[in-house]
Amino acid sequence: MKTDKRGILNRILAIRGMPQVITVTIGLVIIIAVFSMLSENFLSERNLRNLLRQISPILIVGIAQSFVLITGNIDLSIGSVVGMSCMISATLMTKGVSPIGAVMITLICCIAVGILNGQLVARCGLPPFIATLGTMTIARGIAQIVNNNRNTDSIGEAARAFRNLFYYGEQQFFGFRVFNTVLIALLLWIIFNFILSYTKTGRHIYAVGSNIEAARMSGVNVSLTITTAYVVSSFCSCVVGLIICATGGIGTMDSGTMYELYAVAASVIGGVSTLGGQGLLLGTIVGASIWSVLQNGLVLAGAPVAIRNIAVGIIVVVSVLLDIIVRRGKWMKKKQSA
Repeated sequence: MKTDKRGILNRILAIRGMPQVITVTIGLVIIIAVFSMLSENFLSERNLRNLLRQISPILIVGIAQSFVLITGNIDLSIGSVVGMSCMISATLMTKGVSPIGAVMITLICCIAVGILNGQLVARCGLPPFIATLGTMTIARGIAQIVNNNRNTDSIGEAARAFRNLFYYGEQQFFGFRVFNTVLIALLLWIIFNFILSYTKTGRHIYAVGSNIEAARMSGVNVSLTITTAYVVSSFCSCVVGLIICATGGIGTMDSGTMYELYAVAASVIGGVSTLGGQGLLLGTIVGASIWSVLQNGLVLAGAPVAIRNIAVGIIVVVSVLLDIIVRRGKWMKKKQSA
């Protein structure tokens, strides 16, 4: 019996990226314990419900960045696509377009950015940092120009169903009310985790990130795989933009600012390697939770904004540094054994 349990444990630990997920999960538990002692309101039902809603958009952009990072690339346009999504959808609804029509048009525009990113990186050979830096600026420009360089008016009562769907609505589960935003994030995680873990597309994404030349020689369509990762990133960013639009009921040109940082933080804290080929979306949940719990807990503890930023920044740097050390150590062991 003990042998069977050890065998199951060894198989779990053998999953690529699982040790990092377990490590950061332990860290999350410790952080929660500390903040629960610092503030009696931290574990209250009201704060937990709001905390889950705060985690949700960070998780969604974390999924976006995770897909791209696993291919060995990066997407700096996430925050600007979030802003573009918010502004386009809000502007269309204030001009009389139905919420469904506004969402569909916004989705097409955002996916176009993802396709452009993928083609610039995969076909044109641009470094992902430069390619997505360019599209970041373009998307932010579109967000600014779509309503003549000003924020929109209120999307109005006609869009109440839209706001309830993406932000204010809630469902009851076992006596605990859960906001629709949380359910949307959970649904997206289930879908994209299935794609990454159990489909040929997911295997190709890991293969490209592990060794792009070996993947190409094995028959993987590298261009399509990289473009797919960027399209997933833009789709998720679009959803977050819709959530922000539903939150305030208006479009603001600076929506999504710093969200590319949030996306990277959620990914790398959760164990997704910045060197490509490694990471689990399970870890992205933990990474997004650590980010949001730190922000929430430090606010309740009365810490100033500067301290919150410094704490999260240190965690991001340490997470990436540990990943590089671990990966470099494995490479040295392979080189010595060879």
